Amino acid sequence: METRRHRRGKKCVLLPLSILCLAVLLPGELLAPSASVSSSSSAAAAAGGSRKRRWAGFDYYVLALQWPGTICRQTSNCCETNGCCRSKPLKWFTIHGLWPQYNYGGWPSCCRPTRFNINKILMLMPILEKYWPSLYCGSSSTCFGGRGPFWGHEWETHGTCAYPEIQDEYDYFSTALYLYSKYNVTKALRKAHIRPASGRKYAVGHIVAVIEYAFGAMPSLVCKNGSVQELRLCFHKDYQPRDCTFETDKAPNSRSHCPRYVTFPSYKPSVLANATEGISDQATGELHTFG
Repeated sequence: METRRHRRGKKCVLLPLSILCLAVLLPGELLAPSASVSSSSSAAAAAGGSRKRRWAGFDYYVLALQWPGTICRQTSNCCETNGCCRSKPLKWFTIHGLWPQYNYGGWPSCCRPTRFNINKILMLMPILEKYWPSLYCGSSSTCFGGRGPFWGHEWETHGTCAYPEIQDEYDYFSTALYLYSKYNVTKALRKAHIRPASGRKYAVGHIVAVIEYAFGAMPSLVCKNGSVQELRLCFHKDYQPRDCTFETDKAPNSRSHCPRYVTFPSYKPSVLANATEGISDQATGELHTFG
C-alpha cells in the first residue's frame, strides 16, 4: 500500500491512497489532517483596507465548490483538459479551491516563492480529475508571470498561503479532498430532496438551512443568472465548520447575488471533436470573490 507522510512538528498524518479513494465516495473515512491552531486576528486587523495581501497568516479556510451545469452550459468549444467536455455530464459539485481568508474579508495570495510541482500529486490525479477538474480550456495564470495547469494556479495562489498548517502540494490537495468528502454537499442536498439538474427552482433559504443542519455551519452561495454557480463552506484552522458570515452580506445588485429562488441547471457536453486550442476566457462568469 502506497502511503505519504506529512510532518508538522511532532505530528504526522498518514494518508493511504486506497483510503483516500474510498473517502471521496464514502465521506468520513479519510484521516483528518493535523492542524496547529493559532490566531492571526491581529495580522488581519493590521492589513487595513487592502483586500489581497502577501502572506501574514490567515484566519480561516473557504472550500469553494462549483456547480458544473451553470458553467458548462456556456461552453461552446472543447479541449481535453475541460471537464465540461467529457462524454457524461458532471452531476455533482466539484472543487474550485481551498482558500485561506482573513476575518475582515480579504485574503492572502502568492505567499511563498515555490513553483507548482505536479510530481507531488501524481498519486492523487485520478481523484482530482473526477472531483477537482478544470471547467475551462487553456492554461491559468501563476504567481510568477507565467501560465500553467489549473491545479498549479490554485496551489501557488492559495495553497502557499496556508503555511505552516499546509506544507506542500500533496498536503494542500489531500486536505481539500478530505473536507470535500467529509462534508458532501451533493449528498446532503439530495437527502433533503434537493436534486440538482432536475430543472426545478429551490428557495435559497431552504438550501442554506439544509447545509447548516447537515454540517452545523452556514454556507454562502454565489449565483449567476438565477442559477447556483458556487456553494462555499467555511472552516476554522482546525478544519471544523464555521459560518461564512462575511459572505452572507451581498448587495442585491451584486453580480454574485442570488435571487430568492434558484436553479441547478443541467447541460449537454460539447463535442470534443470540435475542440480548439481554448475557448474564450470565461473569467467574467467565474466569480472570484475570494481571489
